[in-house]
Amino acid sequence: MKPYDISVNVTPQYLPEQSEPNQEQFMFAYTVRITNNGEQAVQVISRHWVITDAEQKVQEVRGLGVVGQQPLLGPGETFEYTSGCPLSTPFGTMRGTYHCVGDNGIPFEVPIAEFVLAMPRTLH
Repeated sequence: MKPYDISVNVTPQYLPEQSEPNQEQFMFAYTVRITNNGEQAVQVISRHWVITDAEQKVQEVRGLGVVGQQPLLGPGETFEYTSGCPLSTPFGTMRGTYHCVGDNGIPFEVPIAEFVLAMPRTLH
């Protein structure tokens, strides 16, 4: 086992009750599950998201923690949270990184693989 082995799984969801397609407002939620598969404790310090809409407009979001927290994950522990992302198009993508610090004080980055935000019936 590696000292730091963090897995990130994301489940996106379209929120029709919070969206106004006629006004080009599409709201999405995404649930993130961060699991520490390594041998040492890890703390999530900050996040960096790259959000791209269907018109290739890119927005970057950086901030401390996730949903107002900086979770400390011991070996085998998982932290799960849900957040939201508004888009002006019915389709887009998100990807990013978490900036983490290991038990030994050494910082490292955890990539978040790109995932799709899509209103149902917009992809073929």
